[in-house]
Amino acid sequence: MDSISGKSRPGPIDAVVLAAGKGTRMKSDLPKVLHRLAGRPLLDHVLDTAAGAGIDHTVVVVGHEAELVRSTCSRPGLDFALQRPQLGTGHAVQMAMPAVRPGGWCVVLAGDVPLLRVATLERLIDGTLATGAAATVLTCVVDDAGAYGRIVKDAAGRVQKIVEARDATPAEKAIGEYNTGVFCFRTDDLIEALASLKTDNDQGEYYLTDTVAYLVGRGRPVEAVQADDADEALGINTVDELAAVEALLAGRDR
Repeated sequence: MDSISGKSRPGPIDAVVLAAGKGTRMKSDLPKVLHRLAGRPLLDHVLDTAAGAGIDHTVVVVGHEAELVRSTCSRPGLDFALQRPQLGTGHAVQMAMPAVRPGGWCVVLAGDVPLLRVATLERLIDGTLATGAAATVLTCVVDDAGAYGRIVKDAAGRVQKIVEARDATPAEKAIGEYNTGVFCFRTDDLIEALASLKTDNDQGEYYLTDTVAYLVGRGRPVEAVQADDADEALGINTVDELAAVEALLAGRDR
């Protein structure tokens, strides 16, 4: 058996890191995940977190300046998958799945979320294995979830679906619990759910978040694990946001 945090686990745990975007709002030709935080590429911070949580195989989905990302961030236990054209987060994960080991679990991360703590990722993985869920999503709760996807639950508090903000009803937009974009799936369930994705949404893309409703609709439970610190879920889209995250990183105990 493999192990994570000294605990046995009954199958492999892989990670898929989404890193194909251009990062136009960074106002640079450099891929967003290669912009530096504390002297290192953003992507390296995410890869370190995955490795620290005991994940020994990661697939990075690349697109813009793919070869530059490969040459900059290559390391043992790392594979790359090309997403071209880019048709959404679900499509990105589809591109990675041929390199993911079946029969285990698959963590999905964004390449521009460098503040995620190892302990939080371990808690997400351990919770998924302990509950037997088909998937678990890392969430945050705030007063106004803005442009983030909302976590829709039933009256008993069970996750039913994730609705992207631009597709949400007014009642759904009032929900304060949001999707951080960090997931742990049972790999075989993820493969099946990805095959069901359609583009009937505002952006005409394949949303990874639509896998949640698919799984729930087939009686496979999806759980939510709440992050203790909303800063861990901060993504970086602008130079100002990069500077803000740099300050947060410098001021905390890692």
